[in-house]
Amino acid sequence: MSERARIGVGIDFGTTNSTVAVFDGERVSLVKLEMGDPIMPSATYIDRELQTKTGQTAIDSYIRDNTGRTVELIPEVIGEDHTFVDQGASEMTAIETTSRKIYGLPLTDSGLQGRLFRGTKRLLGDHRVRRLMVFDHPFRLVALITPILLRMQRTLCAQVGQLSYGHLGHPVNFEGRYEHKNSMALTRLGEAYRYAGIEEQHFYPEPIAAAVSYLNANPNVAGEHLLTLDFGGGTLDFCVLRRMGRHFDVVATHGIALGGDHIDQRLFRKLLFPLLGKGETWRRRGMDREIETRFPFEDYEELLVNWAVTYTLNQNKYTTAVMDCIEQGGPGARKFRRLRELIKHNLSYVMFQAIKDFKAELSETREAVLDIPEIDVEISLTRADFETLINDLLTDVEQALDDTLSRAGLRASDIDIVLRTGGSSLIPAVRNILDQRFPAQVVEHDPFTSVAAGLAIANYQGLKA
Repeated sequence: MSERARIGVGIDFGTTNSTVAVFDGERVSLVKLEMGDPIMPSATYIDRELQTKTGQTAIDSYIRDNTGRTVELIPEVIGEDHTFVDQGASEMTAIETTSRKIYGLPLTDSGLQGRLFRGTKRLLGDHRVRRLMVFDHPFRLVALITPILLRMQRTLCAQVGQLSYGHLGHPVNFEGRYEHKNSMALTRLGEAYRYAGIEEQHFYPEPIAAAVSYLNANPNVAGEHLLTLDFGGGTLDFCVLRRMGRHFDVVATHGIALGGDHIDQRLFRKLLFPLLGKGETWRRRGMDREIETRFPFEDYEELLVNWAVTYTLNQNKYTTAVMDCIEQGGPGARKFRRLRELIKHNLSYVMFQAIKDFKAELSETREAVLDIPEIDVEISLTRADFETLINDLLTDVEQALDDTLSRAGLRASDIDIVLRTGGSSLIPAVRNILDQRFPAQVVEHDPFTSVAAGLAIANYQGLKA
């Protein structure tokens, strides 16, 4: 093995979080990306000067710059119309014209300090998304994720030494319906990695990397067939391996667009929407009588569950209706005060962090409390009720598991080891699905860092997908 290849490098650029690992042939080490933490949020923030921040700093800047700020959208100039001025046939002067600016819909936020991009990985396989506008500048998707990869590369080099190669993780299937979504996403990722200084690239499926990490840590484990379930923030991935001594063949892979972020949004909708005004009435004075209608909460929903754009609710067209409902009093007023506080102080991210903690607690206890003091909310929920709320998503997990076994041409009884990894694999209902199908065969392995570790080992060993 050459001097250059003595360190294996693995980079796991995730939908929600990212990690980097190195392997020297004996020991896996995680690169400290975020203030001593190996796990860094996959976030990019670009300000008006087109300066870029990444990771937690990007999120903190987004929250700070949009707290308490009233959003005012102004019409955007989309062109000019030039008209000839008729001066009469006898006039032998130069032809004059008048100009009139043409305005589009009011979509320009004049007070916006910066744009936050999180979960951009989800868009990589969508051929319709080519560029996103950032302060009148068109940014390709590649340009939006390159700063994150560049930060990981620079931090890696600062801690380990100058390296320009690695195994790079990817889901089995990227999100989207485009027929060639995987090849398009990998092409875009490859370009971004090159800009970040990773010249020698080896793309490797994430669930296989998790299996490589497990087998390296447990070389003497018995069993021919190994099934990996990798349930992360954005996707649910599977692979089936057939072991032959220290080597293995990939029998089948499968993946669907279901992750922990989808579960968090479900909890937000089911638990918090009713406490923020969903289903309440809106009474207001008309020309000759009082008008009573259902509050148009559907106009707020998607902006609430996508916290990176929640700040746009702080516009008069949204806040006026909320203030009307507060002033009308009654039992719904308290709910609308919560909604006002959420919008005014840009609390959606804080609420999602509370939901993540709440979900983690439910994985450890039979009952937990979703406590969000910022909007005076305490919701007690049992694990059984939580599982009822996500029952259809659990059905999707079971169906994807069945599809994976079918692709492998195997039955559940043919599987010797079931490897469970990824943060959402900690959900007891997911564990139960696996335990019922594969009794006494399921093991947990480094839920948050196994993929990066496996990528580094695969890079050291020269494994190919």
